[in-house]
Amino acid sequence: QVQLVESGGGLVQAGGSLRLSCAASGRSRYGMGWFRQAPGKEREFVAVINWSGGTTAYADSMKGRFTISRDSAKNTVYLQIGSLKPEDTAVYYCADRGPYGDRQYYPSGYESWGQGTQVTVSS
Repeated sequence: QVQLVESGGGLVQAGGSLRLSCAASGRSRYGMGWFRQAPGKEREFVAVINWSGGTTAYADSMKGRFTISRDSAKNTVYLQIGSLKPEDTAVYYCADRGPYGDRQYYPSGYESWGQGTQVTVSS
């Protein structure tokens, strides 16, 4: 399993933007995704990128303000978030996808996780 380390979180005013990074200790075989978890809520799928072809998928509620990308040479995946809202406040996790194509929108479809990075959006 790859080890994952997220960075880039912080305190941001509403309307601002952030770019989160996730560095992997090795190359992902299938792809990497981002999830987020707000206090008292379940972990929520944000986006996923397939490593070989670079195809992406987003949760419907995330389309437009969230952009996932990767740097294959650096084994790093990014999540750009624009027009931040207070409801985006959460811990954001990156995860390495397993060979479960039908579960890429669910935490059970991922084999390893980072420690998370806190994003707090003030109004």
